[in-house]
Amino acid sequence: MTEELETLRYPIGRFEPPSRIDQDQIERWIGEIEVLPAKLRRAVMGLTDTQLDTPYRPGGWTIRQVIHHLPDSHMNSFMRFKWALTEDRPTIKPYFEDRWAELPDYSVTPVAASLDLLDGLHRRWVALLRSLAERDLERTFIHPESGLVNLPETIGSYAWHGRHHLAHIRQAIRREGGNG
Repeated sequence: MTEELETLRYPIGRFEPPSRIDQDQIERWIGEIEVLPAKLRRAVMGLTDTQLDTPYRPGGWTIRQVIHHLPDSHMNSFMRFKWALTEDRPTIKPYFEDRWAELPDYSVTPVAASLDLLDGLHRRWVALLRSLAERDLERTFIHPESGLVNLPETIGSYAWHGRHHLAHIRQAIRREGGNG
C-alpha cells in the first residue's frame, strides 16, 4: 500500500492501545464516544446527495456509507459490552461490514436516520460505560478472529473508530472544496 493510500485509509493513524490504560484514559475515551454524534452531525450538515455519495478515498466507502456504518458498528460493540457484562467470556459474532455497506438501506435511507440512531445509541452506551465498576472493566469477550478482548481496550478502539471515520468524512469534504 502506498504511503498516500495509507494516509487516506488511516488519516489519524491506526489504533495503538497504550501499554497501560488507567481510569483517566478510559474517561477521555468515553468522552470522545459521547461527543461523536454531535461532531458527525456538524460535519455533514448541509451536504448534498452528490457530496454524500463521494468516496472518502479511491475505492473506499462514500460519506453516506460511512455515516450508516457508524451506528451499525457501534451497535455491535454495545451488544458485545452487554454480553461481556452478563456472560462469562462470551464468544461474539463478527459481521461482514463491507457486505452491510452494500445493502440497500445504506443507499436509500436518509443519513438523518443513522445520525439519530447514533445519538440515542451513544447516550445509552455512554451511560453504561460510565456506570462500570473496576471489576466490570476486567470482563472480556472472545472475538473469533482476534481472540480474547478486554473492555478497556475496546472502549479505546471505538473512541478511535469514531475519530477515524470522522476524519475520513472531513478529508473527503476538504478534497471536494468544502470546509470539513
